[in-house]
Amino acid sequence: MRIAVDVMGGDYAPHELVAGAVKWIQENDSQVVLVGKEDVIKAELTKYVFDPSRLSIVNASEVIGMEESPATAIRRKKDASIVVASKLVKNEQADALISCGSTGAQMAAAIFILGRMEGIERPPIVASIPNMNGKNTLLIDVGANVDCKAKQLLQFAILGKTYASISGIANPRVALLNNGEEESKGNSLSIETHSLLKHQPDLYFVGNIEGREMFGNSCDVVVCDGFTGNIVLKTMEGMAMFLARLITMEIGQMPSIFNKLDYTKAGGAPLLGINGVSIVCHGSSKQEALYNGIRIAEECVNREMVKLQQEELAKII
Repeated sequence: MRIAVDVMGGDYAPHELVAGAVKWIQENDSQVVLVGKEDVIKAELTKYVFDPSRLSIVNASEVIGMEESPATAIRRKKDASIVVASKLVKNEQADALISCGSTGAQMAAAIFILGRMEGIERPPIVASIPNMNGKNTLLIDVGANVDCKAKQLLQFAILGKTYASISGIANPRVALLNNGEEESKGNSLSIETHSLLKHQPDLYFVGNIEGREMFGNSCDVVVCDGFTGNIVLKTMEGMAMFLARLITMEIGQMPSIFNKLDYTKAGGAPLLGINGVSIVCHGSSKQEALYNGIRIAEECVNREMVKLQQEELAKII
C-alpha cells in the first residue's frame, strides 16, 4: 500500500510531517510518498535513518495557503502539493492521501480531481468523539459544508452510518443534532431533515439528540451541518483544554482521561462521499497526529470504505 502525504500543509510543515512519515515506515509495512518541494524534503530526510525503498518523493513546487480561496487556488496552482497528492490517488499511483493543510483546498481537490460519488452533492468530514461507553460517537459534518439542505444531511447520515459500520459498529444508530428531542423542534432545516431520515428503511434513525447527550449511549452517529459541527467540535476542544488546566492546577498533574480528547491520538478524519480516500488532519498536527492519520488512511483502504459508501448511497429512497 502507498500513502501520499502532503508535507507542505499545516503549522509544522514540513519537519514534523516528514518525521511522522519516517516513523511510520520504520514501524509499519506500507510505503509513503512525500509530496512537496523536493529540495526541502530531502534536506529534512538527512536527519533520519530509514529504508529508502519504502519512501519516495514527488515534487510539488507550490503550496496553497490557509488564506487563499480554495477553488481559485486549485485552478491556478496546478503544481500545489494537495493537487499533486490528489492526482496520485486519482491515477492509482497512491491508495490514499493525507494532508494537514487548508481543509478548503483539500475539499476542492477531492471534488474536482477525485470526484464526488453518484448521489453526493457535498462531501462531509466525520470526526470521532469519545463517549461514556469507552468507545466513540461519530459527528458529521464538522466543517466542510456550512450551508446545507435537508437532502444533503440525509446523505451525511448514510455516509456516517457506513463509516461507523467500517469502524466495527453493527447497525449504527443515527441521530440528528437539535435543540430538543421532540420531532417538531428546531429550525426548518432540522424539521425537514428529521422527516427524510425517519423514512429511510435502511437507516436506524433514533430521532433528535441534544448536545449534552452526545457523550452518552443513545446513538453512534450524530448528523448536523458543517457550521454547527465545527463549532461543536472546537468548543469541545477548548473546554477540554480549559478543564485539563484547571484540574492540573488543582491536583498537580494531568488526568490520563484527557488523552481521549487529544486530537493527535485520533490523527485525522476522512472526507466522505468522494471517489478516493482523503484524510484531513488538524492544521496544528505534529508527527504523532500525522502518524495516526496514516493509520486511518490505511484502515479505510483495507476496509474498502469507498465501495461500501457507494453501495449504501444506492439504497436512498
